[in-house]
Amino acid sequence: MKRTVRYLFYPVTTLLLLFSMATTVWGNDGDVLNRKIQLSKNKGTVYQLLKEVSDKSGYLFIYDSQVVDNDKTVKIQKKEYTLRDAIYAITNNDHLNIKIVGNHILLNQQQEPDIVVTPVIKARAEEKDSIRYLTLGGTLIDGISGEPIAYGAVGILNSSIGTISNQGGDFRLVVPDSLINSKLKLSHIGYQSQEVELSFLTQQHIVFTLSPKVIPLQEVVVRIVNPAEVLRNMWLKRSENYSNTPVHITAFYREGIDHKNKNLSLTEAVLEIYKTGYQSGDKSDQVKLLKMRRIVDIQRADTLLTKMKSGISSALLLDLVKGDTPGFLDPLKNSSYVYRHSDITVLDGRTVNVIAFEQNQGDDEPLYRGDLYIDAENNALVQANFEVHPDHIKKATDILIVRKSPQINITADKVTYVVSYKPINGIYYISHIRGDLHFKVRKKNRLFSSPLHMWFEMVNCETDSSDDSRFARNERLATNNIFSDTSFEYDSDFWGHFNVIMQEDKLKESVLQILKKNK
Repeated sequence: MKRTVRYLFYPVTTLLLLFSMATTVWGNDGDVLNRKIQLSKNKGTVYQLLKEVSDKSGYLFIYDSQVVDNDKTVKIQKKEYTLRDAIYAITNNDHLNIKIVGNHILLNQQQEPDIVVTPVIKARAEEKDSIRYLTLGGTLIDGISGEPIAYGAVGILNSSIGTISNQGGDFRLVVPDSLINSKLKLSHIGYQSQEVELSFLTQQHIVFTLSPKVIPLQEVVVRIVNPAEVLRNMWLKRSENYSNTPVHITAFYREGIDHKNKNLSLTEAVLEIYKTGYQSGDKSDQVKLLKMRRIVDIQRADTLLTKMKSGISSALLLDLVKGDTPGFLDPLKNSSYVYRHSDITVLDGRTVNVIAFEQNQGDDEPLYRGDLYIDAENNALVQANFEVHPDHIKKATDILIVRKSPQINITADKVTYVVSYKPINGIYYISHIRGDLHFKVRKKNRLFSSPLHMWFEMVNCETDSSDDSRFARNERLATNNIFSDTSFEYDSDFWGHFNVIMQEDKLKESVLQILKKNK
């Protein structure tokens, strides 16, 4: 059982319609908007009908989701339209301002005469230390299914500033106004990445549609891929792909506890992390707390007192390429896993090999199974999705739970992790970490159990490689403690210019209910 403890990471109580096609330049706006297209559909959502316009015109749409309702069902005549008339008919709004920029069609409300529109993202700029900050909000969705894309990377091109989308696909990005002429980059494994000028996204909450990437066969040389060799090359190339010098990372961290699908506790924080190089291990990392707040459902918490311990420490441990790396990354030194090359996908236009791994059938300890995404050219590990093997998950309960009441039975049900890295000037840094731990809770003498969900998540919002100084001892946060024990008043404007992970609708609703009850 000692070997299992070494391999487990959780000391826890523990729009823009974008489609893959050649872009054609047609001259000025009038020429483009007067071009005729034949629409074959006469009924559908605004999204579906604009998708057909995009498919037939070769132009991609950017619009404010508060101006154009994606989900509204409309009915139009099945006939030939000019591009302009098609947009007016689908949106049922002939007062839209339509502008052609490159291969994009921008839709927004017509401005009143004599009003100068300043290229500012959102209306509000926040002042701090004489720097103006601009806020951009948006949602990432799948171009085929229309489903939200969780954990999509959102950042400023050629910059260390970024964030990720939440499980509902929503994101919020705060940038200095000095970067207004930069490009916003959106990416996710298996999708075509997109780049959009920030100055186009004026006062809008944009729904960005990412197109799943299809790799044409002529681009792929079919050959046998040895997964052990891929992993070995990944390991040998760490010195080229990952930083071996310390950096400072500004990170947003949050952890929560849900019982019976209702939120009991939510703790959020902005952390500054002194992150050592890949060879130093997790023990040398240091954390300083910048801001924090906690929301607790006191009434519900009285029925089940649950706290998460070492969530921040677990997040640091999940930087897989550092220090005492988990066994599934090194098949040459560990015989507990079997590997296979399961797929080829793409990230940021680069081919990525997918290596699936699973623990041996003869091994009954609670180890892992999952997928590793490794760049086919430079051998960098860009993402890992894995879980404690479901066949042995119950045996992990005692490792995950530090202490439990004798009146309550708790059994581990599912434990999953997501770890991703992003490149900055050719060097990969930790980008996003999330752990979800699901349990079944049953009180003594009760027949049925209830679900308990504990989770933690951290996103790298900015990386500073110019600062390698350590923190003073009195500034360091003890990462192994129960982080949520410090309480702060909830404030909707609390985070100011810091980048954060947006709260999902369900979580936000739960939090508002808690605040209302406690008030």
